[in-house]
Amino acid sequence: MRPRKLILCIESNEQVLSVRKFLLETRGYRVVACASAAEALDYLQTATPGSIDLLMSDLLLPQMDGNELVRRAKQLLPGLPTLLVSGTVTGYDRAAAADAFLPKGASTPAEILDRIRILVARKRGPKKHVQSVTVPQRELAVAS
Repeated sequence: MRPRKLILCIESNEQVLSVRKFLLETRGYRVVACASAAEALDYLQTATPGSIDLLMSDLLLPQMDGNELVRRAKQLLPGLPTLLVSGTVTGYDRAAAADAFLPKGASTPAEILDRIRILVARKRGPKKHVQSVTVPQRELAVAS
């Protein structure tokens, strides 16, 4: 059985955080829920590199916005995929620090889960390709 992927989920609204955590956990993800950017950064500083598969945060957070959180998270863990979500901002330019942006409310749970799946897969890196077997030119000449 494959280990479940870990998502660090940051949202200042407790109800939204609870719903998002439930959605992710019912799809097989492990979720660390944080109510603030400071709490998430504390968690990131003690995390083992490679243990977190995705940082998913609201763009508009008290004290520190999602862009700043993503910038600091990538300083700590440079390869960490990040996804910013916002209910009030529809333009990606406001969430330029993240790897992906989804407008809250305009994205269905299926779209959010699909984007998460893609970002988590990207963290693993590309699939290893089977090395192709090349036939030396003289063997081709003999066969013809």
